[in-house]
Amino acid sequence: MDFAFDRARHDRQGNRRHDDTWKDDPGLRVLVVGGEHVPTVDGPALRWITRDEAPEGTWMLLGESGGVTHAAVVVDRVAEDLAPTSVRVLAPLLGPDELSLAIHAIAMARWLRSHRFCARCGTELEVAESGHLLTCRECGAHHFPRTDPAVIMLITDESDRALLARNAAWPEGRYSTLAGFVEPGEALEDAVRREVREEVGLPVGDVSYAGSQPWPFPSSLMLGFFGRATASEISVDEDEIAHARWFTRDELTAAVGGEEIVLPPPHVSISRWLIESWLSGPASP
Repeated sequence: MDFAFDRARHDRQGNRRHDDTWKDDPGLRVLVVGGEHVPTVDGPALRWITRDEAPEGTWMLLGESGGVTHAAVVVDRVAEDLAPTSVRVLAPLLGPDELSLAIHAIAMARWLRSHRFCARCGTELEVAESGHLLTCRECGAHHFPRTDPAVIMLITDESDRALLARNAAWPEGRYSTLAGFVEPGEALEDAVRREVREEVGLPVGDVSYAGSQPWPFPSSLMLGFFGRATASEISVDEDEIAHARWFTRDELTAAVGGEEIVLPPPHVSISRWLIESWLSGPASP
């Protein structure tokens, strides 16, 4: 099953970040980024501008896509006349190439805005490597972009039923797979087992990797897994999880859009991809 994040959609051209000569590339396309908002045009699609049209801000090289160099300019706020829209809203509507560029730009922009001072000495940091490195002129420290790994997993039981749960903060009827952040010094497979045990009280045996998805809100890398529970009695934590239950394929298919009204996660999410992969056949392991 195809997944929007299963392969690189643009060449990041890390070897060109040491200087700004890429700004002189013919046809350079520039995306203005403010927080998680970007300009749009009807479609909707990303609104790219030329270098001459770009506002003052922090520049970053995104790389090459379709034979054209792409860059971003980070500003405090995207001008209203550019129809700013959150990438959270745009993500399901964008093609894979533009989505890849937008996710890259948002992730870097949020990191640049949240890491302004040196963690070692407190001096204001300077931007280097075309927006992909922050340096401290006082103590010489180098600060690299932060990525927070999180596991997201579709758990099945011995009858190959899938476990879905509803977060306490979600709308009624919204169900998804379990997820959680990886703790320091923890293997990914152990993080899967710990999160499932903490949230729904289930022991998990076999765990297998499925795929990954960058999610820059603010800086997550979602690492998808399938796992097999060795018991089936659910005990929710009553903190994050409001309700969890097992679904057969027929039950979930009937519930989505039926009288029970189970709302699956959005199509752009790796959670949805894990669920649809299970629906299409026996899950792994």
